[in-house]
Amino acid sequence: MSSVHRTVVIGAGMGGLAAAIDLARTGHEVTVVERAAQPGGKIHQQTVAGLSIDAGPTVFTMPWVFESLFADAGQRFDQRVSATPCEILARHAWTDGGRLDLFHDHARSMAAISAFAGDAEAKGFARWCNDSERRFDIMSQRFMTCDKPSLPTLIARLLKYHGSDLLHALPLPSLWRMTQRYFTDPRLQQLFARYATYVGSNPMLTPSTLMLISHVEQLGVWRLKGGMQSLASALERLAKDLGSTLHYQSEVRAITTTGNTVSGVELDNGEVLPADSVVFNGDHVALEQLLRKDQRNARQQRPFGQRGLSALTWCVSGKTSGFELDYHNVFFAADYRAEFEAIAQHQVISATPTVYICAQDRGTSEIPVDRERLLVLINAPALADPTRWSAQAIADLRGRTEQVLEHCGLHISAGETEWVATSPADWGERFPGSDGSLYGAASHGTRAIFSRPGARHSTRGLYLAGGSVHPGPGVPMAALSGRIAAQALLTDIARSK
Repeated sequence: MSSVHRTVVIGAGMGGLAAAIDLARTGHEVTVVERAAQPGGKIHQQTVAGLSIDAGPTVFTMPWVFESLFADAGQRFDQRVSATPCEILARHAWTDGGRLDLFHDHARSMAAISAFAGDAEAKGFARWCNDSERRFDIMSQRFMTCDKPSLPTLIARLLKYHGSDLLHALPLPSLWRMTQRYFTDPRLQQLFARYATYVGSNPMLTPSTLMLISHVEQLGVWRLKGGMQSLASALERLAKDLGSTLHYQSEVRAITTTGNTVSGVELDNGEVLPADSVVFNGDHVALEQLLRKDQRNARQQRPFGQRGLSALTWCVSGKTSGFELDYHNVFFAADYRAEFEAIAQHQVISATPTVYICAQDRGTSEIPVDRERLLVLINAPALADPTRWSAQAIADLRGRTEQVLEHCGLHISAGETEWVATSPADWGERFPGSDGSLYGAASHGTRAIFSRPGARHSTRGLYLAGGSVHPGPGVPMAALSGRIAAQALLTDIARSK
């Protein structure tokens, strides 16, 4: 038996790469196997008319997560990734009228909201920022960066360290109802309730604790030179520099075990990689298909009502007019509640969906005159059935999307081949076990944040990472999950000696 601990990481997403880095720097023999052709997981690019367009996550926040990961490996993040802070966090527009920019500078946001909706709403924004910051401070210390706690454990931690702040952390009303305590303008209620969609959830059902997401954005949003793919490439290079081996286009058939202990990973080509530990970076529902039936923990399929949102996206190479885009842009229709009722109750996309656009050439010194790179996204139900997403259905939905944009003043001029769609069925094919959801389970209900699996599986030597497990979805959170999994693995090895 080898004296070096052998770890196989399944999946080269943020969680898998972060785990590989932490384990490799401590002397583990790390092998990463990835079914795709490149690192990044949900981070990926599509080529449209010769242009590479970020087609997955586009919002980069919490850079300190990655700075710490690199620093612990003896490297500097800023020497590997070029990040520029966005002056404007996001530009918002409504079909009924009105435009509003939120800024990294709090005073500028206050002034903008006052001009947009009045001084009372600006004061509501100030209270919102104060309270969301308190929630973030509490939860970041006692929940995000540590092993998954139960509700009683979290309450005990909060009572011990925060006392009177306990009520600020508990998930009492929904995020939608919480916005109404701060804002009377329905447009601002929409804007701040939308943060629920950052974790793939319905604002009407998401606990108010997640207003902390808006504080994360207030702390800063950065655009990365080379797009989000540059982040995945930087993590890949660091993992390799530390001695990790990475294999792409390598499909895993099974995780092999001896008794209740991991022994290796079997690939589709029949090759078996011996392992003392395995870190699985993927939807935890898919993990169960790789284990013997007596070792499976999860349901074979996540019920529709428990799935996080999916998305219908288009990568577009085109010319825009009528509306001055920034890097991040959100276009709202009037009836926000109807949008989520359509998804939750009827499993369809509403007639007037909210549209997000990442204009990936904005914020640079030169905006292309002839065409620019756009990611256009609307919320969709997590249904991977391809019959639901025919070419005609997608064309109809694109028409609805363009109508919302036109009502807000934006026109996109691009040929048919310059709109490249990705449907929930495509996401489901790309990420096994997800049913098309981009976020794992939805964060609905007061116990939602405790329902995600933790880092340890009941099979000895098997650990979980990724957006479907604790602490949840999002690029920095997935990286944290990988670090938590690596620490759990190292702790278990130390205890066994």
